[in-house]
Formats: sequence, structure tokens, C-alpha cells
Amino acid sequence: QVQLVESGGGLVQGGGSLRLSCAASVRTFSRNAMGWFRQAPGKGREFVATISWSGGRTFYSDAVKGRFIISRDNVKNTVYLQMNSLKPEDTAVYYCAAGQVSRVVAGYDSWGQGTQVTVSS
Repeated sequence: QVQLVESGGGLVQGGGSLRLSCAASVRTFSRNAMGWFRQAPGKGREFVATISWSGGRTFYSDAVKGRFIISRDNVKNTVYLQMNSLKPEDTAVYYCAAGQVSRVVAGYDSWGQGTQVTVSS
């Protein structure tokens, strides 16, 4: 099983940027698609972005398309989420996950512990 550790969350003013990182602990990182999800208080876990194992395919939710960029470094076993033009509604705990290229939670079988992102207005 892949172990994942997110970092890079924090408090940022609206319009600002943050970059999240997710480090994997096993060599098979490069064989897994990676995804980012988020969960706001009182809401379900929501798809944000996913990237194929080669990095050649990326998909985004409509809520973040054009503002967020997902990327990966298969040498460093790390996936990134560059978040620009942040809005208060982006406030949530962000989770990375390993599995298949998918927009749904069930498409992933390994999850990180999450990192809090708070965007002030």
C-alpha cells in the first residue's frame, strides 16, 4: 500500500497562491494515477484534480479549472497542486490519493492524512 504525506497548506488571503505537495513512500508511485480531493466542514469529499502515472493526462473539476495545476515528479515520488487565485470557497482540508485516473473517491485506494487550506476574504 502506498503511504502519502501532504504538506504546504496554510492560511492565505483571497487572490493568493499556495502549492501543496504529496510525497509517496514507495517506488510504485510512478505506476499510480494521483488525485487531489478536498473536504469542507459539513460537506462530502470533493474531486479537485487528477493526473495519470505518466503525467500526460490531467483532469480538473469545474470549480478549479484555470486556477489550479496538478503535476508530478516521478523521480521525487511527489505530486503537486499549484493553487492560484484562491477564493474563500476553496477553504477545505485537501487530500492526495493514489489509484486510477478518476473523479470519484472509489477510484483511489490510498489516501493521505490531509492538509488544511484556509482562504480569508
